[in-house]
Amino acid sequence: MTIVGSLSAKVPDVILLGAPGAGKGTQAQLLQREYGFAAISTGDLLRDHRARGTTLGQEAESFMQRGELVPDDVIIRMVESELPDKPVLFDGFPRTVAQAQALDALFEARRRPLSIAAYLKLDRARLEERLLGRWTNPRSGRVYHATFDPPKRPGIDDVDGGPLIQREDDRPETIARRLDVFEGQTLPLVAYYEAGNRLILIDAAQSVDAVSKALVAGLGLHQRAR
Repeated sequence: MTIVGSLSAKVPDVILLGAPGAGKGTQAQLLQREYGFAAISTGDLLRDHRARGTTLGQEAESFMQRGELVPDDVIIRMVESELPDKPVLFDGFPRTVAQAQALDALFEARRRPLSIAAYLKLDRARLEERLLGRWTNPRSGRVYHATFDPPKRPGIDDVDGGPLIQREDDRPETIARRLDVFEGQTLPLVAYYEAGNRLILIDAAQSVDAVSKALVAGLGLHQRAR
């Protein structure tokens, strides 16, 4: 693990960066459970505001109905409306440098320390290997991997005995597109946070436990007793 820059003694808000298959979701769940981080997902925010028919939800809906992306300022206002006092994990946001700059401006306006980005780094070949082998129980969401965590019987869930499927997102052509998007849009964020001395680099090829320990150490958290 390499730490770029130094962290505040205060527990920071955290942006988890990493390509699909790098393990962001697993690490986010661990941090929420073990350390009480709140989680903000812009996808969830959009769905919630649209479902409640809020002013922001209606504004976002008007863009989506025209097939346009929801502007960054609308997303930022949604984030601001839900931002708690406790440390936050950001999921799926920011996706671009412009969004990162807008988030920083929001934090500065609220006199809140700027967030830290933790980049779970894994080479493309390893990412493809992880993603291509995933099989999912469509009834429960339980996930298996043909190589690393296979079911006892191929194609059959261990618990309910029903069939497993390979999601559209886990098919070769979709995986290639998803990784291309990550490299084109998200990798510039790594450079942005590194330039601001707010980046933690973590080797995501390690075990889940080793990645978790590296992340906890990098964020300056106390390791919880197991």
